[in-house]
Amino acid sequence: MIYKRSSALFEEAQQYIPGGVNSPVRAFKAVGGTPIFVKEAKGAYLYDEDGNRLIDYIASWGPLILGHAHEPVINAVIEKAKKGTSFGMPTEIETQLAKLAVSMVPNIDKIRFVNSGTEACMSAIRLARGYTGKDKIIKFAGCYHGHSDSFLIQAGSGAVTFGSPNSPGVTQGTAKDTLLAEYNDLESVKALTTANKGEIAAVIIEPVAGNMGCIIPSDSFIKGLRELCTQEGILLIFDEVMTGFRLGKGGAQEVLGIDADIVTFGKVIGGGLPVGAFAARNEIMAYLAPEGPVYQAGTLSGNPLAMSAGLAMLTQLNEHPEVFQSLAEKTEYLAKGIEKVLDTHGVVYQMNRLGSMMSVHFTDEPVVDFKTSVKGNNDFFKKYFHGMLNHGVYLPPSAFESYFLNDALSYEDLDATILALDTIAPTLK
Repeated sequence: MIYKRSSALFEEAQQYIPGGVNSPVRAFKAVGGTPIFVKEAKGAYLYDEDGNRLIDYIASWGPLILGHAHEPVINAVIEKAKKGTSFGMPTEIETQLAKLAVSMVPNIDKIRFVNSGTEACMSAIRLARGYTGKDKIIKFAGCYHGHSDSFLIQAGSGAVTFGSPNSPGVTQGTAKDTLLAEYNDLESVKALTTANKGEIAAVIIEPVAGNMGCIIPSDSFIKGLRELCTQEGILLIFDEVMTGFRLGKGGAQEVLGIDADIVTFGKVIGGGLPVGAFAARNEIMAYLAPEGPVYQAGTLSGNPLAMSAGLAMLTQLNEHPEVFQSLAEKTEYLAKGIEKVLDTHGVVYQMNRLGSMMSVHFTDEPVVDFKTSVKGNNDFFKKYFHGMLNHGVYLPPSAFESYFLNDALSYEDLDATILALDTIAPTLK
């Protein structure tokens, strides 16, 4: 494929934007080469600035669950924009979306809208600390909760040591309040709660991880985590920025059968516009300003454009729950097709999948946490990514990201993707 215009645009962007991008994963650092500049998109397809059509498997990193430029969403935004883009004052549509979201998700009574998943997770942690009167949190290695200081922490010398910052600008003072556990390892969490008895406000987790590939929690781990948090008086926060309204109407709580204390949302709830939210039971949300002492605010939170997109999207999903089954079936079809090709060509891999999320890991060891995820052959992945890209298939440009399927994908698109892999597979060995 030809990427002359994308290359020229990237060169120009680097003169004015750090690294030429406004979010690091877009820079292709993990796979090499020049990032693709998108001109427009429709349904399951991206159209780049060089006129190439690409089958899309990131769906704007999750929110476009019904495909790009989905007509009810686009029409809702257009009509709302004609009446004004933002007021910094209450609007009826905020309540309409809140009421719908609360009705779809189990175990929440109230919801607060923000502008991003990062804001949602940052606010959830502050609320948890304010509600419990405790300072420390536990997160899991490999789980990403946005770029707030509290979350940019890597593991220290052991599971019961304090974390250390893995980004300049994050202070040691912040780092000492963030404890690192291993995903799918309940004993690592127990060790931290024992060593920090009575000091932990919350455990935050991606209930289905999407930032070290798609990784599913074991039944014993996620149930044990809920029981442990209840026993220790710790709030369990589900970061459902990726999984909320994607795995099912009620998100991961519904699919896994686990009630979290606080839930964060993003992606799908905005229908493709910048939106986040956090929600909980009444007694927890009552601590949030202006009802309670925990302050959180945002001038553009609940802006009418984002609310209109979210309301249109969630209305579609609420009225057509069969979409989730359709997406799961398409994901299974694609996964089995990929498995057959890789098996035929003798390629070593692991496939992880749940609902409309999946990932392929080029390793011979089951991928169940961050440590096993990083054992994948990244050089192998680079050849895989660029080979598929050259055959018109756009995959996540990182071995540590989940695929997100959208329901506009046809079985012809899935077959074309499988055929592309079959074509390039001999070059992967």
